[in-house]
Amino acid sequence: MNFIIGFLKGLAMGAGAIAPGVSGGALAVIFGLYDKLANFIAHLNKNFKENLMYFLPVGIGGIAGILVFSRVIEYLFNFYEIEVRYAFVGLMLGTLPSVVKQANRRGFKNKYLVLFLISLFLTILLTYLENNAINIIRDVQTTPLYLIIYGAIIGFGTIIPGISASIILMYIGAYEAVIGAISNINIFMLFYLGIGFGLSILLFAKLISMLFQKAYGYTYYTILGLVIGSIFSIFPGFNLTLDYALNFFILIACFYLTYSLSRYMGTDR
Repeated sequence: MNFIIGFLKGLAMGAGAIAPGVSGGALAVIFGLYDKLANFIAHLNKNFKENLMYFLPVGIGGIAGILVFSRVIEYLFNFYEIEVRYAFVGLMLGTLPSVVKQANRRGFKNKYLVLFLISLFLTILLTYLENNAINIIRDVQTTPLYLIIYGAIIGFGTIIPGISASIILMYIGAYEAVIGAISNINIFMLFYLGIGFGLSILLFAKLISMLFQKAYGYTYYTILGLVIGSIFSIFPGFNLTLDYALNFFILIACFYLTYSLSRYMGTDR
């Protein structure tokens, strides 16, 4: 059961990492994996076997999510973008109570709310700027150096909650090239993307892990602001039509699903 749950979490994170407007890091927070994952990557020699067995199903699910959903996500966002966004919003909202509980695990201070509001504001501001620049078209380069940079962007979006790597790649015109390399399993491109991804993950994981150790509450509330801001960023709005009423039903169903699962699994899931 734990393997299946871990695999499904990884599957969702992998899909979220390549879905436009969705943050893989935010999903890691939502699933209660973020601080554990950052600490594992930052300190690979510490409890390596135990951590490896814990994250193995998550890793398998993540790879499967990226490979399987690279084409599926592209198709769904082309033809069912509104429905997919409502589903993601519901899934993320459903686990927010457990995320808040996790943030308060070592106590709460009013000062935490300052960083929470700042990160929330910045995420919404960045979303506004990105949405107004999303149609900018640039020539895309696929040389090894550029591919490493694209991989680093994916890693950055994975390890920093609320930051959508897909949106950044779209902005610089590289999203289609990257998603094509993944869906077609282009070994040459994937090799250099992997180098950039790995370097970025290692660098930022060490930074995040240090912040969790030194300032847990401040760090978690800053991340919480990024996560909630990312929910605002993917919400597609609402109209008084039958289609949007059905979409709202999707949101509620997904909310109930993850809320029930998060209560069942607890905050240390």
